[in-house]
Amino acid sequence: MTPFRLARTAVFAAVCLGLGAAAHMLGGATVPAEAGVGAFALAFAAAYPLAGRERSLAVILPLLAGLQVLLHLMFSLSHAVLPPDGPADPHHLADHLHSGLVPSLGMLITHGWAVGLTALWLARGEAALWGLLRRLAIRLLVLWLPLLVTPFFTPPATTEPLILRSAVLRYVVSRRGPPRVVTA
Repeated sequence: MTPFRLARTAVFAAVCLGLGAAAHMLGGATVPAEAGVGAFALAFAAAYPLAGRERSLAVILPLLAGLQVLLHLMFSLSHAVLPPDGPADPHHLADHLHSGLVPSLGMLITHGWAVGLTALWLARGEAALWGLLRRLAIRLLVLWLPLLVTPFFTPPATTEPLILRSAVLRYVVSRRGPPRVVTA
């Protein structure tokens, strides 16, 4: 069960990172590689304890929203600490803290829509995956149950062999086969 849990966690972390990085880049910023790796690790660590069983939209939505807030802060602070043009200075950090960490109303609405749609998409995928696994388990059970429930002993054989008799059906019309050849 652990490989399945790891795969589900990795998918959630990748979707969460992709959503956060895409929103950050659409906002006009870049995502440093170190921040991307740290964001993936954060999303992976937050999702792993919840990946043991099927989760609904009520669990996925708050987790995704909370992680998006943390990723926004992480990406914004990574720009403030590691500016692209050189070492960090206190003025750059103060300017970015006032402009980048406090989101505008448009950014909140955009993040809200993106998080809501992505959470709905993940919840539908989760339901489809678990529905498929349940149907697969039932199919395997139906296939393997007769083999598992076979009796451990065979009934004693009768001493008389069965006599096979042909059964003549009363209302059978035999018209199968190729048509008759008519000679004139």
